[in-house]
Amino acid sequence: MENRELIDLLEQRMFDFDRGDPMRIQHLMKVHRFAQMIGRMEGLDAHTQFVTECAALVHDIGIHPAEEKYGACTGPLQEQEGPAYARTMLEELGLAPEDTDRICYLVGHHHTYTDIDGPDYQILVEADFLVNFYEDGLSRQTVSRALEQIFRTRSGKALCRTIYAVE
Repeated sequence: MENRELIDLLEQRMFDFDRGDPMRIQHLMKVHRFAQMIGRMEGLDAHTQFVTECAALVHDIGIHPAEEKYGACTGPLQEQEGPAYARTMLEELGLAPEDTDRICYLVGHHHTYTDIDGPDYQILVEADFLVNFYEDGLSRQTVSRALEQIFRTRSGKALCRTIYAVE
């Protein structure tokens, strides 16, 4: 199966996983699209682009399990609960074990902003921030501070500056 087909299937699986939660579904779609766009603008190789897009689709898979288990879905709880659910879904779709491992690592670290160890991780973080700035109604000052402290890719920085009119 081609990567594009796998991404489409994964997206559909996430829609089913988040059934009845249009906010979560729209969030994952927006994060996916920003990650896709930043990856392409940065010139990622096809494999890293694929891993980045898959991670963007499943990055918040731990939210519903954390809510059910703990009554909360903080970043650390999402990171704790998400990888097992992502692994099951990715293995069912037949992703390569090394890709599954990397995506699960990203799911388990996407709220950890230190020791970012690759372009897939950096792009996932930036894409999630671009969406969360808007969805959480964050101030321009907060956006500007995150731009300075978190964003590293040329493309992510440019998108942030354009979308939020910050420097």
